[in-house]
Amino acid sequence: MMKENENGVIINFKISPNASKNEIIKTDDGIKIKIAAQPVDGKANKALIEFLSKQLKIPKTSIEILKGHTSKEKTVLIKSFDANKIHLLKIAFS
Repeated sequence: MMKENENGVIINFKISPNASKNEIIKTDDGIKIKIAAQPVDGKANKALIEFLSKQLKIPKTSIEILKGHTSKEKTVLIKSFDANKIHLLKIAFS
């Protein structure tokens, strides 16, 4: 699920750590992101932010995990005020 607010775009998805490679998968239930890092000491969260930063071509500081720091269910804020970036996010995550 994805929704816009005054700070950017909030996206809910499921993360699958310890995967063979980093990738975004669209499923009937929503979005699943596979991350190669292990879920120890915040490594998977850090890898998730780095992966999203590269995929969306935005700075890592523009990505914030709002909920789910220790869970597979994540709520992430993508801080963007650029209408074109928000449109691209909607296409990528819908």
